[in-house]
Amino acid sequence: MRLVLIIYICLFWIGSALAADVADSADHPLIPRYEGSEIVSYDAQEFTDYRLLVDQATVYGGLEKNLDATLPLEGRVTRLSYRAPADRSVHEVFRNYENALKAAGFETVFTCEKDGCGGRNFNHTIAAGNLYSLFGEYQAEQRYLAAKLSRPEGDVYAAVYAVMNKSGGGPNMDRTMVQLDVVELQPMEEKMVVLDAGALQSEIATEGRVAVYGILFDFDKADIRPDSTPQLQEIAALLKDSPDLKVLIVGHTDAKGALDYNRNLSLRRAKSVVDVLASDYGIDAGRLTPVGIGMAAPVATNRTEEGRAKNRRVEIVEQ
Repeated sequence: MRLVLIIYICLFWIGSALAADVADSADHPLIPRYEGSEIVSYDAQEFTDYRLLVDQATVYGGLEKNLDATLPLEGRVTRLSYRAPADRSVHEVFRNYENALKAAGFETVFTCEKDGCGGRNFNHTIAAGNLYSLFGEYQAEQRYLAAKLSRPEGDVYAAVYAVMNKSGGGPNMDRTMVQLDVVELQPMEEKMVVLDAGALQSEIATEGRVAVYGILFDFDKADIRPDSTPQLQEIAALLKDSPDLKVLIVGHTDAKGALDYNRNLSLRRAKSVVDVLASDYGIDAGRLTPVGIGMAAPVATNRTEEGRAKNRRVEIVEQ
């Protein structure tokens, strides 16, 4: 009977520990949690973009005002917020994560602490949205580490941010809070079909415009990727088959990022398309006018990755 009672008590405490984590959450397999911590927020996306802080945040106004201090990444992103056990200092918890990353083969990209990170400006680049109640305005003891793991199947980046919650109330009060973000770089599964010259011509004849998704750019870049060649060849064939056709080459982005920044990025991408069609395919540049619309004309919701993928496009518009 005594043995049964002991087993019951052990199972009760194991179940209670697991129940303390938010539903459907789990530690990242590469990085263990600090012993006794609880997951209080969890989000995982198979493929999305992410800005890794790799320098001080010197400008007030959050992440969008400090893009120069970030490294743009894309891939599978896992974001975990932990509440450490009571009476554990930020320094102790952070050092444990630092050691765990080193043991896993990560190399430090950037690290900082307290005002050396940029004070409140740095805190506001991380403590945005639903993270504000957990991390916002607790920069006095903040510590941060960005690290990289190189591996054949794709590099992994990790960011650890630790603060002491001093005024949040409830179970978070006077507890070290840790934000762990893990980005596994991987190519996006391309599902957009390349449109041939005939399909392009048909769509323009009926709609006056056609959206193409086979012209590809790396995240936050305007250089056309080599795997865009099949779609560029079909656009060139269309223009050669219709020598009187003049078009706008219109760049579109999703809603991630600032309005002016995205408008400029979409224009640079449109100009890249014009330049390649002229230099590599012999199309008269006078027939091609680059335009950047940015995020202003979505064709789907920007609340999902599927919708954002549809909004990132190049359109050919008849003049």
